[in-house]
This record gives sequence, C-alpha cells and structure tokens, in this order.
Amino acid sequence: MLPFVFPLVAMIAGSFAGTGWNNYAAVLSIGALPQFFLNSAIIAGVVILTVYLCGLLAAFGFSKLRIRGKEFFFWLLLLVLMLPDVTLLTPLFTTATSLGIYDTYIAVILPLAALQIPFAVLLTRNFLNGLPDEFLEAVRVDGANTWQAFVHIVIPLTRPIAAAVVILTLINAWNNFLLPLVFLQSPDLQTVTLVPTFFVGQFSNDQTKVLAAAVLTAIPVVVAYLCLQRLFERGLAAGAIK
Repeated sequence: MLPFVFPLVAMIAGSFAGTGWNNYAAVLSIGALPQFFLNSAIIAGVVILTVYLCGLLAAFGFSKLRIRGKEFFFWLLLLVLMLPDVTLLTPLFTTATSLGIYDTYIAVILPLAALQIPFAVLLTRNFLNGLPDEFLEAVRVDGANTWQAFVHIVIPLTRPIAAAVVILTLINAWNNFLLPLVFLQSPDLQTVTLVPTFFVGQFSNDQTKVLAAAVLTAIPVVVAYLCLQRLFERGLAAGAIK
C-alpha cells in the first residue's frame, strides 16, 4: 500500500503547508474552477453513459445470443486493451482535425469511451455468463422478445456489475490527463486534470496551492466510490470470478 498511500498523504500534507486552509480558499476564489469541474462532469457523464450502454449491449450479445463468430469478435475487441493511449494520439489527432471536432468535448469523449468499452464488456460478459439461461428462456416462453428480455431481466440483474463499470469509467474519465491536454485548447473547455498546471501559472508555481487544487479534483471520485462501494466490490468480484 505504501507506494499508493504515501503520495496521497504527501499531497494532503503539502496542501496545508504555509497558510493552511487559506491555500484552499485561494484556489476556490479563482472563477475558472467551477467551469473546470463542469467540463469534467459533462465529459465523464457522457463517457459513462456510452460505456454502460455499449458495454452492456455487447456483453449481452457475446454471452447470451447465438451469433456466428462471436468469440472471434470478442477477442478482437479485447485487443484494444493492449493499445496504450500514447500510440493512438497521432491517428486520433488526424481524425479529430479532419472531422472538425478538434477542441470540442466529442474529441475527448469518443476516444475515452472507445478505450474503456472493451474492459466493460469483459467484466459484464463474465457476470452474464454466471446467470442461468433459464431466466431468458422463461421470459421467451411468456412471449417476450430479445429486447424485452434485455430490458426486464438483464438490466435489473446486472446492477452490481453496472456499479463497478460506472466507478471504473468515472475514475478513468475523470483522471485522464493526456487526451484533454492534447484535444482541448480553449480554457473554457479544459478539465480538472489540467487544474494543477493552470494554477502553476496563476500562483507563480506555489506548490501548496497547486497541491490544494489537486486534492479538490480528487474529491468527486472519492465520494462516488464511497457511495457505491458495496455494489462496486460485489460487482467487480462477480465479474472477475464467474
């Protein structure tokens, strides 16, 4: 735990160095801070919705539907997990500029969602594999079609793994630094991960206030995890074991 806990303790302790709570007051007094949080909330919200819907639909198809060659396509999808973000910057930049979406939310949302869908599909598919097929057969006997079975059976039963997907997607979308740095140039569109670099210029590299800004950016993710902790742990364990 030490390699992970020590930087957090150092960050919090450093944020109170010098003038203490006044460091946070100085950060909160900057008018641009709410806009940074709003931008991150918009991007993270759309990414979560996209990953959840696409991941759940794909996992349902890979797990419960009879599709020719679905195992081949499943493993092809998982190959995306092997691609680091850095190797995709050049083609993503070329695509964004050619489509005219550079310096917009969509230029960050699409790559973030595309890179996180494979892992969401992997977790959700493993979870769905543990659900008895008799559930779906029973609703089909009652006259329900595949879409109705998905809505009324699959979605309610996958709430634990959905919480895990939502938390993991939120953490990755909220904490991503590279894509917003490259694709968002307008100050009105930048995200909270760029706040420390923004405050380096605002406070003449005053590290105490930069660390205070870093602590504030981490609060939403911590709160979200604490609220969904039980569902997250149960869903993650189920998706990994079943």
